[in-house]
Amino acid sequence: MTGKELLLKAMRNEETPRPAWLPFVGCHGGFLLEKTATEYLQSSELLVAGLRKARELYQPDGLPIAFDLQIEAEILGCDLHWGDEVPPAVISHPLTHCTTADLPELSKYKGRFPVILEAMRQLVPEMGEEVALYGLICGPFTLALHLLGNDIFLKMFDDPSGVKELIDYCAGVCIQSASIYLENGAAVVAVVDPMTSQISPEHFAEFVAPGLNKVFDAIRDKGGLSSLFVCGDANRNLEAMSHTHTDNLSVDEQIPMDRLRELCAPAGKSFGGNMKLTAVLLLGDEADSAKEAVEIMEQAGTSGFILAPGCDLPYATPVVNLQAVSATVHDPYAREVAETTTSTKEADTYDDVEVPDYRAHKPVVIDVITLDSTSCAPCQYMMDAVQRAANDAFVKTYVNEHKIKVRTGLGMMSKLGVKNLPTICIDGDVKFASIIPDHDTLVKAIEDHAIAKNLLKRS
Repeated sequence: MTGKELLLKAMRNEETPRPAWLPFVGCHGGFLLEKTATEYLQSSELLVAGLRKARELYQPDGLPIAFDLQIEAEILGCDLHWGDEVPPAVISHPLTHCTTADLPELSKYKGRFPVILEAMRQLVPEMGEEVALYGLICGPFTLALHLLGNDIFLKMFDDPSGVKELIDYCAGVCIQSASIYLENGAAVVAVVDPMTSQISPEHFAEFVAPGLNKVFDAIRDKGGLSSLFVCGDANRNLEAMSHTHTDNLSVDEQIPMDRLRELCAPAGKSFGGNMKLTAVLLLGDEADSAKEAVEIMEQAGTSGFILAPGCDLPYATPVVNLQAVSATVHDPYAREVAETTTSTKEADTYDDVEVPDYRAHKPVVIDVITLDSTSCAPCQYMMDAVQRAANDAFVKTYVNEHKIKVRTGLGMMSKLGVKNLPTICIDGDVKFASIIPDHDTLVKAIEDHAIAKNLLKRS
């Protein structure tokens, strides 16, 4: 059985002799070639070389052709900011000054689709029979955020029919994008919709599920398999997600794998995830990575499971850590060793990470704990919401982002008692965990802290 055959059996929720292994190699492919993410994600030659290298090093059963949630948004008129070690970030929202009728049409001839299709032209005949190639598309709700910005959260209350029309439009874009991948040899289409972790179950059912189901039905009609991939703390929406028409649910480290399995089993869906991106794969060692993989595999069982990182691999993820995961997947003896081997690193107490004395600090201090707002859509839009609220509050406010891609960010997360990403803390108190509040609510929360510190008087 080839790796692709094994992964597709898992996708169909069938028993497999071992877990399928799907390293989400995005900009990490650039790292393998000593190229920046900017260079890598804009070159078919580099995409091909990076995925060849990843296949050689990690023995995957599946690989994403490109992990970048801005491909559709860029074609539709969003401006991007590029970085050396992260995918590009959307920095403009065209629907703030035009309508969907004014947006360009999605086309395989526009934006970076020609780069992706040239890479597929080489990769599909070369490895497509043995490795399941994934086409990753930006989900309809996250695409709507890219096009409209944070105003969408207020419009869900003030103009619900307008938001539904926008998400339906975005679902049509997703269907076009999925068709491009399927018609050119992708085995699976992953609909990556991270912003759905930031809304309530009621809003998910009302606004998001209909559009997602249209996309999943279209993928099935074309003979493809689909995955709904949501990072962030999607616990509140997990049951609703399991009722969508997707074949597979994929999550990050914030979702317990045994709970995901229990929800997916009665729905007949396969499931995947949820290796820790930073604490283990990026900042841990080989023993940490192997042990994490074995623990997840034990929770997941042997039916319909795909082992994967919780999101796009951090750029500089050590190769040896991913090879350790691959070994546990392919070699039963390596699993036995991993179960008895402990990391040589001492547990980090973050004694050198200092938390401010918030009571003595006159301005209100907002700490936002993120994965990285330059590469994580929920983190990006939460930071935008915080900055706008801080500007509008009637009190001096300091805003700090703490990225858990670095040790100090993990230290702040630990010391503030943050359990979910992204999270807003105000003067050291956890206020909004993995949910973006509306503008007025966030402004009021800031001003309430100012009143408590006697910086503002109640009106």
